[in-house]
Amino acid sequence: MTRTILCFGDSNTHGTKPMPSLDGAGRFDHNARWPSVMGRSLGDGYEVIAEGHPGRTTVHDDPMEGPWRNGVSVLPALLESHKPLDMVILKLGTNDLKNCFHVSAADIAFCLDRLIRLIRGFGAGPDASAPDASAPAVLVIAPPPILEVGCLAEMFAGGAAKSRDLAAAIGAMAHRMDAGFFDAGQVIQVSPVDGIHYEAPAQITLGLAIADVLRDHFRG
Repeated sequence: MTRTILCFGDSNTHGTKPMPSLDGAGRFDHNARWPSVMGRSLGDGYEVIAEGHPGRTTVHDDPMEGPWRNGVSVLPALLESHKPLDMVILKLGTNDLKNCFHVSAADIAFCLDRLIRLIRGFGAGPDASAPDASAPAVLVIAPPPILEVGCLAEMFAGGAAKSRDLAAAIGAMAHRMDAGFFDAGQVIQVSPVDGIHYEAPAQITLGLAIADVLRDHFRG
């Protein structure tokens, strides 16, 4: 039996490299991105679908970069496209810290709550063809705290302080929703180059750590 995992995230799931300037960002090789690292560690019996979009938010239309970066608007199509799914990994919240959105850590946690409810009500689980279709399991990953440095500092002005409250807020929400939770800040840090993205070693560390979480989940 193959277990199918959808990784729904932003630029750090996409594999965007730390940005020394706003002129553009490179992308890590496919095998170096954390979902690919996780998939290799899990081995046979798992299909990992990496759905990372730079700039993706939880529920917000980005007034400058485009409404298609709104996670809640695109998630239903992805659930429908990739079902049946055994698990959806939600790794969002960093872009919500942009100054233009003016939201708190508690607000971001409530936005992730909305995504969990959407997933559970969509019937995209492993028995998706059954009349009483099941829901996939959900694992919410709290991103590590950000830094206000480099070319992205102004865009994320005020976000660093709020980001330090994210893990606690998201963890409390996940507990209330009976969803899985992992605090990425316990194992990785953002790059000092731009304060948002992860260096190559952090991509590997995160992928291996999440693979351990999934092994424990499906073993149980």
